[in-house]
Amino acid sequence: MKKYFFFLAFSVLSTISFAQSEGQNLFVQDSLKLISSQFKFTEGASVDKQGNVFFTDQPNDKIWKYGIDGKLSLYMDKSGRANGTYFDKKGNLIVCADENNQIWSIDKNKKIKVLFSDYEGKKVNGPNDIWLDAKGGIYFTDPYYQRDYWTRKSPEIQGQKVYYLPKGKKEAIIVSDDVIKPNGIVGTPDGKFLYVADMGANKTYRYSIGADARLADRQLFLNQHSDGMTLDSNGNIYVTGKGVNIYKPTGEKIGHVDIPEEWCGNICFGGKDKNMLFITASKSLYVIPTNAKGVE
Repeated sequence: MKKYFFFLAFSVLSTISFAQSEGQNLFVQDSLKLISSQFKFTEGASVDKQGNVFFTDQPNDKIWKYGIDGKLSLYMDKSGRANGTYFDKKGNLIVCADENNQIWSIDKNKKIKVLFSDYEGKKVNGPNDIWLDAKGGIYFTDPYYQRDYWTRKSPEIQGQKVYYLPKGKKEAIIVSDDVIKPNGIVGTPDGKFLYVADMGANKTYRYSIGADARLADRQLFLNQHSDGMTLDSNGNIYVTGKGVNIYKPTGEKIGHVDIPEEWCGNICFGGKDKNMLFITASKSLYVIPTNAKGVE
């Protein structure tokens, strides 16, 4: 019996040590760097083809850029209270414009096009986070967070759902209504799976993506929600909240990046080699070098 317990304890310790070593191989905590703390609340990190990182300061209604040249600059003032962002294949910045509950496309000349404005004539709750599939279709989460700049004081639509906007269409479809308050979202590069974080249930689910873009086969992936998420080329998922937790595709935790802020809103890989992990955290933007590579 003693031998059994010794073997079991050794096995557990070995598994923990292996997971920790994997995380340590991904990054070095001491290499975390603060870029700037001049913001009110940072969100919506995304990366363009060159590796430049864009992020939002939603309360101040601005989009910022951190270039591969190491320079921080204001990209757009009056951004529609931009929240989540993502680049399409043409280099347009797709934005959850929270001010009027729309989705925008911002081209390289900063010309704005409204892609989505309502669902069946009603304002959605407030597009929050976003992911584009290979077809150019847009998945977005729609939780309800009352904003002080809204005139309305209650939702026009019952329920907080996940929507899909087909490329070139104005009408979105509901692809998930089985969550309480969806927030962070990211899909796999092969287009097979979509991860959706449920802030209301404190869980993250993985769905299968059908040929018609609809979601099916919901599986519990993590007993943790996330404000924003990203993936690396090994399929590891990085989720935000109090710091950044890193999980294998199996759901096994392999690392944690400690961030000296109250909350981390979003995350993406950037830089020339897409191996720099950028974290929008409360009033700040941080970066940490990694031995991983982003896929977005």
